[in-house]
Amino acid sequence: MSAALQSDKIHLQTICDMNEDMCKLRCKEFGFEHYTTKYEDMLNDPAIEAIAIYTPDHLHAEHVKQALLHHKHVVCTKPFIDDLSKAKELIALQQQTGKRVFVGQSSRFFEPMKRQRKDYEEGLIGELITIEAYYHADHRWFLQKPWSLQQAFKWLYGGLSHPVDFIRWYLPNIEEVMGYGMLSSNGQKGGLKNPDTMHFIFKATDGRVARVSGCYTGPVQPVTRDSEMSCILRGTEGCSQGDYMDLRYAITDKTGEERIITWEHQLKHYFRFEGKSHHAGEYQNYLEYFADSIEQGFTAYPDLKEGIGTIALLQAMDLSLREGKPVKVADVLKEYGL
Repeated sequence: MSAALQSDKIHLQTICDMNEDMCKLRCKEFGFEHYTTKYEDMLNDPAIEAIAIYTPDHLHAEHVKQALLHHKHVVCTKPFIDDLSKAKELIALQQQTGKRVFVGQSSRFFEPMKRQRKDYEEGLIGELITIEAYYHADHRWFLQKPWSLQQAFKWLYGGLSHPVDFIRWYLPNIEEVMGYGMLSSNGQKGGLKNPDTMHFIFKATDGRVARVSGCYTGPVQPVTRDSEMSCILRGTEGCSQGDYMDLRYAITDKTGEERIITWEHQLKHYFRFEGKSHHAGEYQNYLEYFADSIEQGFTAYPDLKEGIGTIALLQAMDLSLREGKPVKVADVLKEYGL
């Protein structure tokens, strides 16, 4: 809501939640008047051009499907869907309607990651050798949400999809993955059903390797020592590291020059509420990017197909955890005829 209301490129028409008290609370908070408790009201409103979906993971596919059937553009938060058996139908629907689908993979739209990508594309670290990415956060507070304790909820999709997206951004053709995971004693005590601590190794079709880790139910290092989420690129002529919530970026470029850049002057753009659990600035960045893509006719990435590709990789990771052996992504795609 904050992202849309503060943007010159978007007009917020309506919000929707099944909990009417929540709708009233948010409308009061933001001085906004238009809410509904029925998704159908949004689907049938001709004034609405795009619908942004931020519902629990297992509901995404149906909510995206309904939006497309009603000829709306779609923004869907990550992970895009949690079941690849629904992917072909969504691909066909998008092709039939011509409407755009954008996956709100928000971590790409934070200042350090935007700068890291720009420097990479300008060749400042040379040819990419490998990537390391992680997301380590004390998310025990998240266990207060009842749906987080359901069997359907997995940190693999809800959290690790962020650093996995960094891997796919730079190495889109991941061929094989191997990982191990466990449910920590904190996670067990909190009522989680699936692993909250995971480490993975990836191999791309060209032989390059990458690694990802995620730990979600324990304390983290002070930010002066470590960032909750980072993406490290190691190249033939340099290296760079984007530190997500700390708005910090470091690079050793091909000249050997070392720099550390911060964006403290943008703290109020990114973090508009108490603490750092709500980072509206990156949502505004990606919503405006999506609006530009519609106005100017370019594809906003991650699009529907890239979002599905990431889910295929996450499902391969999930399978590797269960079977304790490497899994080929092509086998997962083949299973669903993709």
